[in-house]
Amino acid sequence: MKPDDVLRKLENHGITLDGILGTAMELYIGKDRDRVQKKLEELMLHYLKDINVQSLLMAALLLEENFEVDGDPVNLVGDELIGIDIAEYIGGKMALFNFFYYDTRKPGILAELPPFLDDAIGGFIAGCMTKLFEGGGGDHD
Repeated sequence: MKPDDVLRKLENHGITLDGILGTAMELYIGKDRDRVQKKLEELMLHYLKDINVQSLLMAALLLEENFEVDGDPVNLVGDELIGIDIAEYIGGKMALFNFFYYDTRKPGILAELPPFLDDAIGGFIAGCMTKLFEGGGGDHD
Protein backbone atom coordinates (compact mmCIF):
# COMPACT_ATOMS: atom_id res chain seq x y z
CA MET A 1 0.00 0.00 0.00
CA LYS A 2 1.32 3.45 -0.88
CA PRO A 3 1.18 6.43 1.53
CA ASP A 4 -1.24 8.10 -0.89
CA ASP A 5 -3.63 5.14 -0.50
CA VAL A 6 -3.69 5.52 3.28
CA LEU A 7 -4.06 9.30 3.00
CA ARG A 8 -6.90 8.91 0.50
CA LYS A 9 -8.73 6.55 2.85
CA LEU A 10 -8.20 8.96 5.74
CA GLU A 11 -9.40 11.88 3.59
CA ASN A 12 -12.66 9.99 3.03
CA HIS A 13 -13.14 10.51 6.78
CA GLY A 14 -12.16 14.18 6.67
CA ILE A 15 -8.56 13.61 7.80
CA THR A 16 -5.94 15.35 5.65
CA LEU A 17 -2.17 15.53 6.07
CA ASP A 18 -2.53 19.29 6.60
CA GLY A 19 -5.10 18.64 9.32
CA ILE A 20 -2.80 16.13 11.01
CA LEU A 21 0.16 18.53 10.83
CA GLY A 22 -1.91 21.45 12.11
CA THR A 23 -3.12 19.34 15.03
CA ALA A 24 0.43 18.27 15.87
CA MET A 25 1.69 21.85 15.76
CA GLU A 26 -1.12 23.18 17.98
CA LEU A 27 0.58 21.82 21.09
CA TYR A 28 4.14 22.57 19.94
CA ILE A 29 5.89 25.21 21.99
CA GLY A 30 9.24 26.17 20.60
CA LYS A 31 11.20 28.00 17.98
CA ASP A 32 11.52 27.44 14.25
CA ARG A 33 7.91 26.40 13.72
CA ASP A 34 8.28 26.28 9.93
CA ARG A 35 11.39 24.09 10.06
CA VAL A 36 9.82 21.78 12.66
CA GLN A 37 6.63 21.44 10.62
CA LYS A 38 8.61 20.63 7.46
CA LYS A 39 10.65 17.95 9.29
CA LEU A 40 7.48 16.59 10.87
CA GLU A 41 5.78 16.32 7.47
CA GLU A 42 8.78 14.38 6.10
CA LEU A 43 8.67 12.06 9.10
CA MET A 44 4.93 11.51 8.78
CA LEU A 45 5.20 10.72 5.09
CA HIS A 46 7.99 8.28 5.90
CA TYR A 47 5.88 6.44 8.49
CA LEU A 48 2.81 6.42 6.26
CA LYS A 49 4.88 4.09 4.03
CA ASP A 50 5.47 1.68 6.92
CA ILE A 51 3.31 -1.44 6.65
CA ASN A 52 2.85 -1.63 10.42
CA VAL A 53 1.59 1.95 10.71
CA GLN A 54 -0.60 1.40 7.67
CA SER A 55 -2.13 -1.76 9.15
CA LEU A 56 -2.96 -0.06 12.48
CA LEU A 57 -4.45 2.98 10.75
CA MET A 58 -6.47 0.66 8.49
CA ALA A 59 -7.66 -1.27 11.56
CA ALA A 60 -8.94 1.98 13.07
CA LEU A 61 -10.66 2.91 9.80
CA LEU A 62 -12.30 -0.50 9.49
CA LEU A 63 -13.44 -0.43 13.10
CA GLU A 64 -15.05 2.98 12.59
CA GLU A 65 -16.83 1.73 9.48
CA ASN A 66 -17.93 -1.65 10.84
CA PHE A 67 -18.19 -1.49 14.61
CA GLU A 68 -21.17 0.24 16.20
CA VAL A 69 -20.04 2.42 19.10
CA ASP A 70 -22.18 5.05 20.77
CA GLY A 71 -19.85 7.98 21.47
CA ASP A 72 -16.63 7.06 23.26
CA PRO A 73 -17.61 4.79 26.17
CA VAL A 74 -15.20 4.69 29.11
CA ASN A 75 -15.05 0.90 29.02
CA LEU A 76 -13.81 0.90 25.41
CA VAL A 77 -10.03 0.42 25.48
CA GLY A 78 -9.41 -0.99 21.98
CA ASP A 79 -9.21 2.53 20.58
CA GLU A 80 -6.58 3.50 23.17
CA LEU A 81 -4.57 0.36 22.44
CA ILE A 82 -4.39 1.16 18.73
CA GLY A 83 -3.23 4.71 19.49
CA ILE A 84 -0.65 3.53 22.02
CA ASP A 85 0.66 0.88 19.62
CA ILE A 86 1.14 3.40 16.82
CA ALA A 87 2.77 5.95 19.14
CA GLU A 88 5.18 3.47 20.69
CA TYR A 89 5.99 1.77 17.39
CA ILE A 90 7.17 5.09 15.97
CA GLY A 91 8.53 6.89 19.02
CA GLY A 92 9.29 4.21 21.60
CA LYS A 93 8.07 4.19 25.19
CA MET A 94 8.52 7.97 25.53
CA ALA A 95 5.76 8.44 22.95
CA LEU A 96 3.25 7.12 25.47
CA PHE A 97 3.47 10.41 27.37
CA ASN A 98 2.87 12.40 24.19
CA PHE A 99 -0.04 10.14 23.30
CA PHE A 100 -1.81 10.86 26.58
CA TYR A 101 -0.99 14.57 26.22
CA TYR A 102 -2.69 14.72 22.81
CA ASP A 103 -5.46 12.34 23.89
CA THR A 104 -6.50 14.45 26.89
CA ARG A 105 -6.19 17.85 25.20
CA LYS A 106 -7.73 16.75 21.86
CA PRO A 107 -6.40 19.65 19.75
CA GLY A 108 -7.44 20.32 16.16
CA ILE A 109 -9.09 17.47 14.30
CA LEU A 110 -8.77 15.07 17.23
CA ALA A 111 -11.76 16.75 18.90
CA GLU A 112 -13.92 16.04 15.84
CA LEU A 113 -12.98 12.41 15.15
CA PRO A 114 -14.78 9.28 16.33
CA PRO A 115 -13.07 7.13 19.00
CA PHE A 116 -10.91 4.76 16.97
CA LEU A 117 -9.68 7.42 14.56
CA ASP A 118 -8.98 10.10 17.15
CA ASP A 119 -6.72 7.69 19.06
CA ALA A 120 -5.06 6.27 15.95
CA ILE A 121 -4.29 9.74 14.59
CA GLY A 122 -3.34 10.96 18.07
CA GLY A 123 -0.94 8.02 18.37
CA PHE A 124 0.49 8.76 14.94
CA ILE A 125 1.08 12.40 15.88
CA ALA A 126 2.53 11.49 19.30
CA GLY A 127 4.90 8.93 17.81
CA CYS A 128 6.14 11.28 15.11
CA MET A 129 6.56 14.23 17.49
CA THR A 130 8.49 12.04 19.93
CA LYS A 131 10.70 10.64 17.18
CA LEU A 132 11.36 14.14 15.88
CA PHE A 133 12.51 15.48 19.24
CA GLU A 134 14.32 12.43 20.56
CA GLY A 135 17.06 12.77 17.98
CA GLY A 136 15.49 10.56 15.34
CA GLY A 137 13.78 13.21 13.27
CA GLY A 138 16.43 13.43 10.58
CA ASP A 139 17.25 9.77 10.23
CA HIS A 140 14.39 7.49 9.25
CA ASP A 141 14.67 3.85 10.26
